Amino acid sequence: MSSPYSVIKMKELVGVVGLSRSYIYALQARGEFPCPIRLVKGGRATGYLRSEIDDWLKGRIDATRSDVKEVA
Repeated sequence: MSSPYSVIKMKELVGVVGLSRSYIYALQARGEFPCPIRLVKGGRATGYLRSEIDDWLKGRIDATRSDVKEVA
């Protein structure tokens, strides 16, 4: 189980969500994907909170599953 403050880098993120870096950036620009956090004040290192990514994935799963109509 991961801690709520587990951080993943872009390389791992791409594998977790199955999207390209450029598409992730496009989704962020539209406010549709979690933004990274700065890991060092004034530095360039960034990462993504795993809990936010998990929440985003759960939202995508829920949205996809709610679109599917159940056939009785």
